[in-house]
Amino acid sequence: MKIDQLALGSYETNCYVLRDGEAAADCLVIDPGLEADALIDFLKANELNPVSVVLTHGHIDHIAGLAPLRERYPDLKVYIHELDARMLTESRSNLSLLMGMMFRTEPADVVLQEPDVIEQAGVKLVVIHTPGHTPGGICLYSEKDGVAFVGDTLFAGSIGRTDFPGGNMSQLLSSVREKLFTLPEDTKAYPGHGPATTIAQEKAHNPFF
Repeated sequence: MKIDQLALGSYETNCYVLRDGEAAADCLVIDPGLEADALIDFLKANELNPVSVVLTHGHIDHIAGLAPLRERYPDLKVYIHELDARMLTESRSNLSLLMGMMFRTEPADVVLQEPDVIEQAGVKLVVIHTPGHTPGGICLYSEKDGVAFVGDTLFAGSIGRTDFPGGNMSQLLSSVREKLFTLPEDTKAYPGHGPATTIAQEKAHNPFF
């Protein structure tokens, strides 16, 4: 799997562009961020064709980039967990009202549950439901490549916030312990913000555990 990472918008949300290999044109996008201009420029410069977008959760800093992306690539398929699906269409629940944006977009094309498997652009990802940051937060795991895209569930040396509506600290801690810390320790974890880490590193040194 070829993984390209871009930090998008003022919240520096990590967006990941995945494809089967360096020569592949079709790609899968994880979390298009708050502003998608840099992502669209990257896709154009590298002559890539995004066939799907998978959202790790429905907060505004991870989903607002959908609007320009859908406008440019109208055949794009959008995936989100069923418990966060309404966050695409409700500005209150996606927190955009807090930013004065009132962002809403079209519903997702595919509503996910654990343990759904996403197979797009030559990439295979298993859906792991990890509530706590949001009710429908998910992580995406590739056993073949030894990588997990963990959204705002787990960070290098930290965890996601739980003080927003729908957040739950005990639920988040359980999600990490029971869902992520059971992955192979050499699994590389790519979070929604900040640098990548490994499951072994977080099990040994994350102060929340």
